Amino acid sequence: MNPPPLTGTNTGLFSAPVRRTVSRYLDVVLFFLLALLWGASFIAIEIGLDYYPPLLYAAYRFDIAALVLVSYVLLTERSPFPRSRGDLAAIGLSGGFSVAANNSLLFVGQQYTTSGIASITYSLVPIATAAVAALWIGSSVLDARGALGVVLAFVGVGLVAQPDPANLAGGVTVGVALISVGVIAVAVGSVGLRTVETTFSSIALTGWAMLFGGLLIHGFSLGLGETQQAPVTDLPALASLLFLGVLASAVAYAIYFTLLDRLGAFEINLVSYAVPVVATTTGALLLAEPVTAMTVAGFAVIIAGFGLLKRRAIATEGSKLVATLNGLF
Repeated sequence: MNPPPLTGTNTGLFSAPVRRTVSRYLDVVLFFLLALLWGASFIAIEIGLDYYPPLLYAAYRFDIAALVLVSYVLLTERSPFPRSRGDLAAIGLSGGFSVAANNSLLFVGQQYTTSGIASITYSLVPIATAAVAALWIGSSVLDARGALGVVLAFVGVGLVAQPDPANLAGGVTVGVALISVGVIAVAVGSVGLRTVETTFSSIALTGWAMLFGGLLIHGFSLGLGETQQAPVTDLPALASLLFLGVLASAVAYAIYFTLLDRLGAFEINLVSYAVPVVATTTGALLLAEPVTAMTVAGFAVIIAGFGLLKRRAIATEGSKLVATLNGLF
């Protein structure tokens, strides 16, 4: 997935330190582009929900995304099809949990929230994934401070939701609760993938999982009696759907896996905390969505929870950054 090395007749101009610096800047650009695409996706969901039932809208998103990614895989990879039980299990886990369950709950839940609140709630993904991994496969043990970090994160979500005891069955509380369950579904799907062995690439797995997940969401939509309709041709609806399917799904996941390969899991997970900033700011500017002090405080508490949970990784990455800066200067 890495870009080809820079070459030229003047080897001094394209020396190894220069190539590393250019590569690092490219990583930063891709990181913020990913945050922009995923942050804006919550705005696109908000706009599209004015035109579609939520589950049908989610299904159309992954119809388009799967068409793009699976076509790319078929054209570029020698072994594009699933060939083993592990491949099928991975498609089932990713498509069933991370795509179908997660996005069904996200799109339904966002009917009750702003795009900013939805994105802040979604920033629980790295924390929920670490907790599920500790419980399921024992990849790490949650010590007292790590467990406190998980609790803090969910307290932060509570601050964002601001539940009304007299109206727990309505309003923002319902939306945040649904999205939170979707976050847990993502965590289960992600951790489950670690228990199976696959024979094809991450991009291929993502494409087939989107195809399978999209079909499942169509089934949910039909089963729950949503009105079935063709894609809407009104410009806001069409632009939002194409943005979600092509840019925020197919292109964004290609960037994600490129950065995952180059940066590692910890650094790429930090995008989860840039996304809400993009979504909240964009929602306030374009949709006039309110941003309350309690919402900001809740997001800060979630970040504090992440810091406690990942404190060792933060210390390690901080040491690497210091060493890199010392090498540059």
